[in-house]
Amino acid sequence: MHSIRVISLLAALFATASVAAWPARADEQADNDFAKRFFAGNVGKPKAYACFTRRYDAAHMAEHPLQKVSVMKLLITAEKTPDDTYLDYSFRLGVNFRDQPGDFDSSGECGHAPPVRSADTDPMPAAGIDFQCDVDCDGGGIAVNLANGDNAVIVKLDRIRIWKSTDPDGAAPRGLQGGADDKILRLDRTSLDECKSLVTDRKELAAMRRKK
Repeated sequence: MHSIRVISLLAALFATASVAAWPARADEQADNDFAKRFFAGNVGKPKAYACFTRRYDAAHMAEHPLQKVSVMKLLITAEKTPDDTYLDYSFRLGVNFRDQPGDFDSSGECGHAPPVRSADTDPMPAAGIDFQCDVDCDGGGIAVNLANGDNAVIVKLDRIRIWKSTDPDGAAPRGLQGGADDKILRLDRTSLDECKSLVTDRKELAAMRRKK
């Protein structure tokens, strides 16, 4: 009788452990599924890259006289760190303006994919692909949504700190406000070559070229 009780107790403990482990496995699958969508299946090691760009033509700019942004490039990267189960996302943003010469850029962290990031507070996280990328020290940021069958992203912009690319020390940061016509911008998926101007590290540039 004692042996039967021990076996029953062990079976109950095993069942409890299995149930507790299921959300972690589900989160890992959601993380992998998100990465495959965002990087069009090219989730390699040690980093994955996705490039989205938009060059607004004269006709578009004429129809949107309040739009300041004439060119925008977005490079999203993801990698798995040794002490984390899930991919960590980061971004680099390149911007040109209709009325200011020069190239401007910004960068920051996006954290985990949204289904993983929300799992602690929501047992059934929403299926929408939407995550926030932030610049350090209250530098604002952007929200990113996959769109158009994962062939584009919608960038939602309220405020973000940017720097002129020719200012390597970052001594003159500026702010880009969303405004009337710059608050929601659609960028199209394109070759990683379009975003190589956002990367200064030679080893990372070489890694990007291998992932074309």
